[in-house]
Amino acid sequence: MTATSSPVRADWRPPAAVAPRGTLLVLPGRGEHPLLYERFGRRLAFDGYVVHAVPVRPEDAPAEVLAAVRAAAGRDPVAPVVLVGSDTGALQALHTAAERDPAPRVDGVVAAGAAPTGSGVAQGPEGDSDAAWEAELAARTSCPTHRARLSGDEAFVRGGLADPVPEALRAEAAPAVPVLLLHGDADPVTPVEEARLRARRLPRAELGVVRGGVHDALNDITHRTTAAAVVLWLERLRADGVERPIVTLTGA
Repeated sequence: MTATSSPVRADWRPPAAVAPRGTLLVLPGRGEHPLLYERFGRRLAFDGYVVHAVPVRPEDAPAEVLAAVRAAAGRDPVAPVVLVGSDTGALQALHTAAERDPAPRVDGVVAAGAAPTGSGVAQGPEGDSDAAWEAELAARTSCPTHRARLSGDEAFVRGGLADPVPEALRAEAAPAVPVLLLHGDADPVTPVEEARLRARRLPRAELGVVRGGVHDALNDITHRTTAAAVVLWLERLRADGVERPIVTLTGA
């Protein structure tokens, strides 16, 4: 797939011989569009999950996000249904899962590099100079492949990290479903301590801290490891609601 000048939904499905194990609905963040999650979508689809990257915008109202999620999921999505969001998409995922009786039913949330909510303005780079663009790339990802893709993508909006976080997303959202928070410990946009505080406030949350990771946790240089962590969490969610590990690693 290649990016287009208008936001379109992107879909990845398991190989024909693999029975679907669940449905993931990916909500992009500021400046992003669904096709930027091709690498993540293909990897999770290979492991048996149906993945839909949904064309939502940070300013979309909750009803609009729900409508887009519903259209992508279809009438009978394979459970568990999990919202996966990055940056403002992470906040939208948390707010959508916290809605009363959302349709489709949401069974879990993966929130990666959640946007800052305190001031409502990300502390990312601004402007359109070469230096500002290099600073934004450094804040987003240390993966050379993803940097090259962003640099050549006409549909990607440069400077998006400097846009204010919409007012509706700044309020606290505490869904009752299991939540996996993924956050780089070197994220210059949202300090990892904010993710730690959010994890403590959520009723059923786990925090995965990516060593050396920056803001785009799903598209950073450690994208294989974070995707694997998502798969392990999904398998636990399928088994018994993530309450117990399937494999416990111990010393000899």
